[in-house]
Amino acid sequence: MNNTDLSGIVNQAKEYITSYFHSHKQREFIYHNIDHTHRVIEFAEKIGRHYQLNETDFFILQIAAIFHDSGYFTNSKDHEREGARLAEQYLQPRGIDESVITAVKKTIMATVMPQKPEILIEQILCDADLYHLGTTDFPDLNKLMRKEYEQIHGEKISKDDWRQKTIGLFNSHHYQTAYAKQLLDAGKDENLKDLIQKQKENDKPTNEKAEFPDLNSDLKHGADRPSRGIETMFRISSGNHQRLSDMADNKAHIMITVNAIILSAVISILLRKLDSYYYLAYPTYLILMISLGAMIFAVLATRPSIPSGTFTQKDIEEKKVNLLFFGNFYRMNLDEYAAGMEKVMNDREFLYGTLIKDLYFQGITLGKKYRLLRISYNIFMYGLIVSIFAFVIVSLVYSSEQVTDFFN
Repeated sequence: MNNTDLSGIVNQAKEYITSYFHSHKQREFIYHNIDHTHRVIEFAEKIGRHYQLNETDFFILQIAAIFHDSGYFTNSKDHEREGARLAEQYLQPRGIDESVITAVKKTIMATVMPQKPEILIEQILCDADLYHLGTTDFPDLNKLMRKEYEQIHGEKISKDDWRQKTIGLFNSHHYQTAYAKQLLDAGKDENLKDLIQKQKENDKPTNEKAEFPDLNSDLKHGADRPSRGIETMFRISSGNHQRLSDMADNKAHIMITVNAIILSAVISILLRKLDSYYYLAYPTYLILMISLGAMIFAVLATRPSIPSGTFTQKDIEEKKVNLLFFGNFYRMNLDEYAAGMEKVMNDREFLYGTLIKDLYFQGITLGKKYRLLRISYNIFMYGLIVSIFAFVIVSLVYSSEQVTDFFN
């Protein structure tokens, strides 16, 4: 079976499962719906590509992700087994090998709680199924899960009781793949911390709190500050800096383009006529110098400055290096950089310090860009005014006929 066949079957399966969910839509399944399935497919494919799965394993992973929750409509208590059956029912008429079908069913069954995956594709699907535990979408998705639980079981569950159940899930769960741990463990810890904090505020302490101490304890100062708000601040600030940098580059591009046109016009039209109209030499050379000066400063504003591209182990130990900026590591090998990044990710003080340095040096670079741009625009604006006055004066001093002939 070739790659086109597999891709075609996967695409058809995605269309089929979307239609299947819509035709079996039940109002109580507000979490385990087609949106959840699409998220799991997306996350499974993302992790699968990271591990560069071979064609067959990637196909097994995709089909398992597509059908893993399809059994909810007929048997919500044993939906994994029902989903495996539906996957088998879908694949058999399409000539898929029995060994592949068996692997798909086994991968789906690996998501039964508590999860016990045995091989990589099973681990990937398990991580994709609970990917949201480590994302900022978790609070909203957890509310949907609670409402779905109430509707399926026909009973109300208090926020505190649901929170305790969720904390229990967090305590018993761990991501299976190293890639998911790298991406999601920090976010999952933050979500767990928020749950425990809310539980504490409601005067219902849990044993889990003792097992999960303050995750910000590595910070020397400000340990009680909301980490989610801090991360949002960094994200917004960095985005603003990037937009300002793009604006500066666009302004420099405009200045370079306009002055290039002026220089071309002056050189091709005015300079060759100066022998006959010598009195226009001063304003002509003036506008040449002004355009050239404005261009030079605009180019300087966009000219990249590249550091050495290396760092030392001492820099890492003293937490002086900013590994988020390519200029500090582009000459290092992958192992050295990865080891440094692991230390950054495992040390909150180092992490936040790195983010602070990154923002600071972005600001320094922006300040330099805008200072040079301001000089460029000032030269252009005031120089253009002076040049126009110079041409006007020449026009008044010499006869209008001579000036008119110059441009003919």
